[in-house]
Amino acid sequence: MRKKVYLLAGLFCMSFLFNSCGVMFGGSKYNGTIKVKDKPNAEIFVKGQKLGNGQATSLFSRNQPLVVEVKQEGCPSKTQTFDKSFRTGNFILSALSFGLVGIAVDLGTGASYKPAHNSNSAIKKLSDKNYEFEVDYSECKK
Repeated sequence: MRKKVYLLAGLFCMSFLFNSCGVMFGGSKYNGTIKVKDKPNAEIFVKGQKLGNGQATSLFSRNQPLVVEVKQEGCPSKTQTFDKSFRTGNFILSALSFGLVGIAVDLGTGASYKPAHNSNSAIKKLSDKNYEFEVDYSECKK
């Protein structure tokens, strides 16, 4: 009986060790809404996959910059890259609360990053898990 209690207590403690601040408060992916300014018919592509026209929402990995391609018939295509930035606050909290395991989990899952909304006015942070990206497609005169 005593061994079972120790085993359950150990498993309970380990469940906290294999999480981290970044994973718990943001995850490895975020919900992104891409809007093409003043072009409701423009096709939106990410990684070669069409997501929609004019506006599209999808899940994106935190550890990679978001590369959006916009196309509309009769107009040149436009590619815009939205960079990522380091989530310093979450990283510090992970280091303090979960130690090396928390740091490894955050870096390994990509939870240590976020879209660079502070340095790019085209990125709007709605919450830790929701961002809005605006693509200016003024090259298209249609």
